[in-house]
Amino acid sequence: MDMTGRRALVVGASSGIGAAITEAFAGAGARVVAAGRRSDRLDEVTARAAGPARAVTPMLLDVADEASARSGVAAAAEILGGLDVVVNNAGVMLSATVQDSDPAEWERMVRTNLLGTLHVSHAALPHLVASRGTLVQTSSTSGRVSSAGSGVYAATKHGVNAFSEALRQEVAPQGVRVVMVEPGMVDTELSEHLSDPAMRALAARMAGEIRVLDPYDVAETVLFAVTRPPHVSLNEILVRPTEQVR
Repeated sequence: MDMTGRRALVVGASSGIGAAITEAFAGAGARVVAAGRRSDRLDEVTARAAGPARAVTPMLLDVADEASARSGVAAAAEILGGLDVVVNNAGVMLSATVQDSDPAEWERMVRTNLLGTLHVSHAALPHLVASRGTLVQTSSTSGRVSSAGSGVYAATKHGVNAFSEALRQEVAPQGVRVVMVEPGMVDTELSEHLSDPAMRALAARMAGEIRVLDPYDVAETVLFAVTRPPHVSLNEILVRPTEQVR
């Protein structure tokens, strides 16, 4: 799984899966721009990924802001001299029942999870077409099956899935691969975003009942996908903890 000479932008790289993907790519020899909203966390990721032939550049980028997303992609392409791989990993999970939820949180999830993915993808496409590169979209098992208490989050992830499949069909003739990764329960800070105490307790209980995925489990899956031969495209990868039922 060699990425020597590859140029990668990882969005949502300040923690969790995005941080793990950044480290995995750098460890495989890629030059990486690690983008996110928290400069201190990005510096920590950069320091962990540092080492011989490991080049990681931190960048502030907020996908919920279209201008920030587009300028960030352009800056990353300039820094790296192009883009071979772009990973759309930024996301928030603000689960609650529809009746008890705050519509402001719906808007935040839509802006980040869905519109953010669209803006980064659109800005990255010219660079990926030029390099016949790979676009990785981090979705979720919630993009396949909705469940009570996560209706709007699931709606954003279903949207990511639908968008990614349509985009795949459009860019496949140009040699661009679109890889959609759908993780199940992963040990990240995503559940800490929950403002609803009941949903937060439920997430903690569920995570305590099974052995959940480590972010590096997902990162290794992504690394495998992007290092397949150019004629091989793993379009949809569902990865759950073994004991997770749904």
